[in-house]
Amino acid sequence: MKRKKEWNTKYSPEFKISVILDMREHNLGYKATMRKHFPQLEPRNFRFLKNWERIYLEEGEAGFYIERRGRTTKMDNPKKGRPRKKPLDKQVENDLIAENQRLKEELEYLRAENEYIKKLSALIAAEEQKKSKKQK
Repeated sequence: MKRKKEWNTKYSPEFKISVILDMREHNLGYKATMRKHFPQLEPRNFRFLKNWERIYLEEGEAGFYIERRGRTTKMDNPKKGRPRKKPLDKQVENDLIAENQRLKEELEYLRAENEYIKKLSALIAAEEQKKSKKQK
């Protein structure tokens, strides 16, 4: 049984350059290049060849010597990833803390008021129930 090629194989930059140069010199398509250089892989999975060609056309041979796998650091590409949060000014932070405290107190007051209204409604309902039983 033929063993399939492992995913995430790391090819050397020299190999990538030779594959792209061969493809361009002989006017080979992606499928033909796959059959010639990667017979163990299915010819329809040539996405990495497109990426290699794009890198070659945009950056030249030097582009293959840049490690592109894994996480990038901020120095590699500062625009990638989630932007860092800027710390707040002390005045703004104090205002937010005070507003938060005020809202918590208001919430506590409204919850107590709501409980009072519920108890009052229950007492009124019980009183009305007593009156209706006495009248019968």
